Amino acid sequence: MKLEQNDKSLLFSETTIPDIFFSEYLSELPSDYLKIYLYLIFLSKYGKDIKLNDLSKKLNIPLNGINNGFKFLEDHGLITKKASGYIMMDLQESTLHNLYTPNLTMSKEKVAQNSKNKVRVKAIEHINNMYFQGIMGPSWYNDIDLWFNNFGFDEQVMIALFDYCYKRSALHRNYVQTVAEAWASNKIKSWNDLDQYYAKQENLNKYKKLIAKKLGKHSGLTQYEEAYIENWVLNFGYDMNIIEIALKRTTFKQNPTFEYINKIITDWHDRNLKTPDEVNAFLEQRKVQEKNSKDLKSKVKKANYEQRNYDNLDFLYSNPVKKED
Repeated sequence: MKLEQNDKSLLFSETTIPDIFFSEYLSELPSDYLKIYLYLIFLSKYGKDIKLNDLSKKLNIPLNGINNGFKFLEDHGLITKKASGYIMMDLQESTLHNLYTPNLTMSKEKVAQNSKNKVRVKAIEHINNMYFQGIMGPSWYNDIDLWFNNFGFDEQVMIALFDYCYKRSALHRNYVQTVAEAWASNKIKSWNDLDQYYAKQENLNKYKKLIAKKLGKHSGLTQYEEAYIENWVLNFGYDMNIIEIALKRTTFKQNPTFEYINKIITDWHDRNLKTPDEVNAFLEQRKVQEKNSKDLKSKVKKANYEQRNYDNLDFLYSNPVKKED
């Protein structure tokens, strides 16, 4: 496999990594893939050939990690595959091309120029200064503008989005996009929407911990068990008062599963039971019905038994006395 620089890059050859790499790509790269990329830059300067096995040994990265790394770098536009090997992409040229692609990207200046909302411009600058130390990459301006338009976030929500990702040390484009889509799917547009969403999530986390404790799941809940709880709370609108009634019913069953509990709660939802009083009234009514049904079955069984005995009395007279003439 041969590594070489892009032909145009030879005209502007430089031994340093352009600043655009740090502002646009660095946060996206896992540590092993960063090692691969930096070493490829070093080798490409000298037009060196290298085998994947040798690269694996040199960087102390498993061979499958090397293969995955090459695919990642290719997918993110850092390298391009060709018949004889790979070309190291000119990041300055790629970024410049993207910035001036119509209707796809916008520079910082275009965002400021096209946006009539001064508050939005101030929000973007706040994000730049607070979370990028004033050197936010040009493509981020385009992404922020697209998120504003696609998701309908107000300025406070957009700032909160970056704050959320920054505090989780995940300030890279894919993660921010994923969180933004999740918020949009929960119909978050304003700060008030976001505040209510946080309150729901806080209650949801409390419910998960409480339910796990009551069911003796000290190792925590699985992803699928948490999905059941989220459905009960977010979609059915049930609070812990109703869920508690369902949990208590597991004491009548040996080794109850979440599927069993979910079946109970889903049945209540299908019956449009919305409060603990309605649920308890339904359970009491069912108890009475079951008792009446059991009593009725007992009476029918007893009646059938007595009728059967009455119909078969003739067997007691196996030798009947004949009447004399």
